[in-house]
Amino acid sequence: MLDADSTLIREEAIELLADAAGSLELVTEVTERAMRGELDFAESLRERVATLAGLDVAEFERARARMTPTAGVEELIERVHAIDGRVGVVSGGFHELLDPLAERLGLDFCRANRLEVVDGRLSGRVDGAVVDAAGKAAALEEWAAASGIPLERTVAVGDGANDLQMLGRARLGVAFCAKPVVRRQADVAIDAPDLSAVLPLLGLRG
Repeated sequence: MLDADSTLIREEAIELLADAAGSLELVTEVTERAMRGELDFAESLRERVATLAGLDVAEFERARARMTPTAGVEELIERVHAIDGRVGVVSGGFHELLDPLAERLGLDFCRANRLEVVDGRLSGRVDGAVVDAAGKAAALEEWAAASGIPLERTVAVGDGANDLQMLGRARLGVAFCAKPVVRRQADVAIDAPDLSAVLPLLGLRG
């Protein structure tokens, strides 16, 4: 299972929206602190989303155009599918940005937050419960059970503090170009921004 921002994609998706909203500097600072584990994730997300109030939904398409899939992700998905495995993405970001990419990449599962929209503009609020660290770990368990895959055969990959519960729940937790707090607690760390580097950990490359 993959985290999205700075793992499945190279960017932090909320920062793409914040750039359009004129709140990039604030949002970047809060995101960094949250990913280092200095702030409660759900609270920090609501704070960042509040800065997007009034943004036209047309900015979703512009932000999606700026999202860059991480090198090696297509190979990783292809090789896992070849052995009848499943690949999911769970994100503290947003379905509005992530869904088209997840579909294009052929991911089996996708879960993220949703942004409340009123009259074609963002309200500055999250629609529904926030996907936080506990939500990511729960998604791993749920998707493994739905796929008939025991947790002892799961791998989770992420970079931020809100990924730690997910990484701890999986059989193998991989810190991917990660913050120091994640590197210290993960089972293994990958420093090169290439997801195909996960394949040897799965026994799918010599």
